[in-house]
Amino acid sequence: MENETPALKTPAIPDWVVFTDENLVVINKPPGLLSVPDGYDPTLPHLRSVLEPLLGRLWMVHRLDKETSGLMVLARDADSHRELNRQFREHEPIKRYLAQVSPSPSWNEISCDAPLKINADRAHRTRVDFGKGKPARTDFVVRRREENWAELVCTLHTGITHQIRAHLYHLGLGILGDPLYQPPQFKAAPKPEVARMMLHASELTFTHPKTGALLRFRTG
Repeated sequence: MENETPALKTPAIPDWVVFTDENLVVINKPPGLLSVPDGYDPTLPHLRSVLEPLLGRLWMVHRLDKETSGLMVLARDADSHRELNRQFREHEPIKRYLAQVSPSPSWNEISCDAPLKINADRAHRTRVDFGKGKPARTDFVVRRREENWAELVCTLHTGITHQIRAHLYHLGLGILGDPLYQPPQFKAAPKPEVARMMLHASELTFTHPKTGALLRFRTG
């Protein structure tokens, strides 16, 4: 009997890829995976290094922090990349996040439009700065309330780095598991232990760069 050459298995596309066509890919990024290469250790896995061997060349449109999970869109061609970049630059997509915060706020909903300045301190945090900050607005609605914490739906109207974390800090709230943005109220409040930062990009709505169709994705 002749030796049979074992069939090569095609690597499976991760189950966190939620939609793909010839122009774009939508993913539900797992926590702990970098959006872009690490500046100190470029060998660490990031989105393109994981997905490009399976899907071909990809173009980054926006990013999530390493510990933030949730919905992102990547382009599969240069024209789609340019159009998606335009949409995000002009704040056309709808972006909503779920954040578990402490302490539980006194309000049920609030809009924060305090201007933000990135890299505002030695820890490279984004902070409210009414003199030099850029316009920013985030709407917050309490979705679930517990004794020592609450889950908020956060709607972004602008796209400043760390915008949700900075606005929550300004309101005296911190995200569970976030070591960087901890206002005094957060440090003093009793809170549950968590394994990571509890921030999840739960909704993303945008226009398809080629067909013009409105695409809406929800998770979490």
